[in-house]
This record gives sequence, C-alpha cells and structure tokens, in this order.
Amino acid sequence: VLERLCLERRGMILVTGITGSGKSTTLAAMLDFMNRTRNDHIVTIEDPVEFVHGDKKCVISQREIGQDSTSFAQALRAALRQDPDIILVGEMRDAETMEVALHAAETGHLVLSTLHTLNATETINRIISIFPPHQEDQIRAQLSAVIQGVVSQRLVVRADGKGRVPAVEVMIMTGLVRESIREKVKTAQIPTVIAAGQAQYGMQTFDQSLLGLYREELVTYETARDAATNPDDFDLKVKGIFSTGEMTWDSSNAGFVGAPSVTRPGIFKKG
Repeated sequence: VLERLCLERRGMILVTGITGSGKSTTLAAMLDFMNRTRNDHIVTIEDPVEFVHGDKKCVISQREIGQDSTSFAQALRAALRQDPDIILVGEMRDAETMEVALHAAETGHLVLSTLHTLNATETINRIISIFPPHQEDQIRAQLSAVIQGVVSQRLVVRADGKGRVPAVEVMIMTGLVRESIREKVKTAQIPTVIAAGQAQYGMQTFDQSLLGLYREELVTYETARDAATNPDDFDLKVKGIFSTGEMTWDSSNAGFVGAPSVTRPGIFKKG
C-alpha cells in the first residue's frame, strides 16, 4: 500500500503519530523508494535534516530550517520556485505552512508531511482546527480533493521482547473517504469506512493492524489488546466475530470477504 502511495503524481500524503513512533523513518523509506523508482526533482524541508539522501534516479535538494530558511512556510514558497515534483515538509505546524502545502498539492505537486496525531480522523480534525471557523468548508473541500492517504503508526512491543513493531492505520482516498472529509457530520465515520475498505483498497484500522500482528505471532494478545482502540471489539475479532460493516460482498463467490476463517474461537488459519 505504501509503495502504491509512493507512485502518486500529485496530492498530499501524511504520516502521523506521536513523538518516537517512527514517522521520520517511514517518510525516509518512502522517499528512498521514490528516489530509486522515479525520475523526479525532490525537495525536502526539515528541522533538522535527519536522513541524508543521495541522488539515485531522482535529484534531491535538502533544505534545513535555521540554515537555509527561517520557517517552513518561507522554505515551502521558495521550494515551489525550484520546479519540484515532490516536496517533503518535515512538519506543518501552522495555518500558513498548511495553506501553502495545500496550494502546492492542488497545483500538481506531491506533498509529503507529518502531524502529531493518532489517527486519520484526528488528523483531518486537527488540520481543520488550525484555520478560522469561517474557512472550514473551504478547507474540507481542499483536503477531500488533495489527500491521497494518511498513514498513522504506533510502536508496540514484539512478542519475543526484541524491540518494537509498528501497528499502522492506513487510509486511502476513496469516494466514501472523500465524502467523509468533505461533510462534517460524516467525519466521525472515517474509522468505519477504513475498516470496510480493507479487502478492496488495502486500508486498515489500528485494531485490524494489531489483529494481523497477533495472528502472525509478532505481538502477544495482551500487548495487542492493550494497544487496541476498542479492546472489547478486538476481543470479538480474536474470537472470529466480525461486524458486517467490515466485510464486502463478493458476487463471484457469493460470500463475504474481509473476515479471516477460523478453526475455533481465537485460532486463525494461517495462509
């Protein structure tokens, strides 16, 4: 899914999470993939520069706040004059930076950035809250038009105790997601839309990601349940009980797709 996002030509991709959740590492990996597979001009704006990228198939210009520019907004405006294809903005902390980034995404650039938010819903609400209330409808319309994906991650302890593994929520832009962003009353439905889009679009909620990690024995049940957004719902999924909202109907096989098969409650078939 991340590779698919890296192939987008325009729009905005956001990687979110708390401090120490691996946002910068994920962005660096995505940028490296683009560097190896695309022929583009990439400009990064960071505070500070955390990963140095050498030119591979792309030409990369790295800018650091405090040395090359005084602010993200100023650096972003300067970057737009360098004819970039891809722009990485280390953080979007204020309305001015966000406004310029949205404009860049609207005018044919691919913009990557990070936010200190826990999930896709909080990300959308956080961006909207940065702007004055009278701009809300405009910002919702802009976001629904430019966002290609929101990747939110948390690090959880591995079952073998050897480090941590990321649990990742992935939201990909679809018609329903676009509608949920554009219409305020539907924004709270984003987690449900993500869950239902797992089989068809490769989206997943945190709890679906945790369930996958548990099935692969990468994390313990206790760790996964403690990290789950809805622990009781997670318990049901472990037992093989899924809501129909998380499944899609496969007309060719006349059955539901989206829930794993089970041999008995709590034991999943591998494969």
